Amino acid sequence: MPSPEALREQIANLVRQYHQEKFSSQTFNPGHDLVHYAGRVFDAEELCSLVDASLDFFLTANRFAEQFEAEFADYLGLSNAALVNSGSSANLVALTALTSAKLGIQRLKPGDEVVTVAAAFPTTVSPILQNNLIPVFVDVNLGDYTAISEQLADAISPKTRAIMMAHTLGVPFDLDVASDLAKRHDLWLIEDNCDALGSRYHGQLTATTGDFGTISFYPAHHITMGEGGCVVTDNDLLAGIANSIRDWGRDCYCAGGESNTCGTRFSQQFGSLPHGYDHKYVYSHIGYNLKVTDMQAAIGCAQLEKLDTFIAKRRKNFNQLMEIFTPYEDRLLLPKPTPHSDPSWFGFAITVQNNAGFTRNEFSRFLETHRIETRGLFSGNLIRHPAFEACPHRVVRNLDNTDTVMNNSLFIGVYPGLSQAQFDYVADVVAKFMNGDRV
Repeated sequence: MPSPEALREQIANLVRQYHQEKFSSQTFNPGHDLVHYAGRVFDAEELCSLVDASLDFFLTANRFAEQFEAEFADYLGLSNAALVNSGSSANLVALTALTSAKLGIQRLKPGDEVVTVAAAFPTTVSPILQNNLIPVFVDVNLGDYTAISEQLADAISPKTRAIMMAHTLGVPFDLDVASDLAKRHDLWLIEDNCDALGSRYHGQLTATTGDFGTISFYPAHHITMGEGGCVVTDNDLLAGIANSIRDWGRDCYCAGGESNTCGTRFSQQFGSLPHGYDHKYVYSHIGYNLKVTDMQAAIGCAQLEKLDTFIAKRRKNFNQLMEIFTPYEDRLLLPKPTPHSDPSWFGFAITVQNNAGFTRNEFSRFLETHRIETRGLFSGNLIRHPAFEACPHRVVRNLDNTDTVMNNSLFIGVYPGLSQAQFDYVADVVAKFMNGDRV
């Protein structure tokens, strides 16, 4: 009878054969197959890692989660990375951690203000509201779609305690201004890096400047676990709080399946609990269960090895789209990086000019009819959505550019799975539209 180790190797070999038969012969049929705006890119190694983790049948976070957290923190040059079940959860954990009583007078309290933008994905802003804080919205630049730097200073009031914004579509916001404001006004800074893994500002990776960075591993993002996300920080106190928020709010920091790591499990005093109450069941925060499974983490470990290759391909694909669209700059505002930045592009954003002779919806419908996926720039203007209209907030000056994004902007894909045949097809379809053939 073969040993378990030998059987694992046989299974891995079969998985590689399966991948070869199932996934290796895909071709592109122009006008029939979708040109996706995003998608997962993988090979046999992801499938082998996934199956390998499943054979352990340790269903929650275990060895692959520990491996990924260590390797990911090392990649970013940070001391702590905490896996969670989505980028949205990462945002929730990061901001909620800043409300912890363990931070003393620095903790965020209900009614405090957090500076952000309304041209955002909703779960950058939702944690602000969920923690009874007040979002303060600044307008964005057209072209890079990040916060107008000059408005950030105007947003600061005596109630302002934090800045939380995304590096939109991979473009870093002005970290010089945001960091300076955070230091001068004693503010927390959270970088929502879900769209921007691998982006750099002054040569430094984004997600590593603020108190917290957050990452998403949804299939549309730079690497994927299917669902998944991460909270990263170089602050050990904040890391411990974030882990507590993620792990039901417990005070104990034992890894899954372990007990009495601290050596004082039954000899401590917490609140008004009986002395010696089991530390594994002491809760110091209002928390959640936001962990990943080890199967997800196993996929992430294989994906992480490809990250630099994926980033390079995204930049190459962005440049190809820039070549395709540059002849139409008289009608389309094309994307651009912020000064001092080197984006790891998430998408190729386009804003239809007012004098273009067509609308964003007409252009988007044409592309979609020809099987080229488009997306709006997330929420457009978040406070015009039903869920957010009545929420407490403050607006700095106006959100004119944000409304332009809502009405005139879209983006298409740059993800690594796109082929040269697909870019050639996109070029033909765009040329057809721009030359007036709208059929």
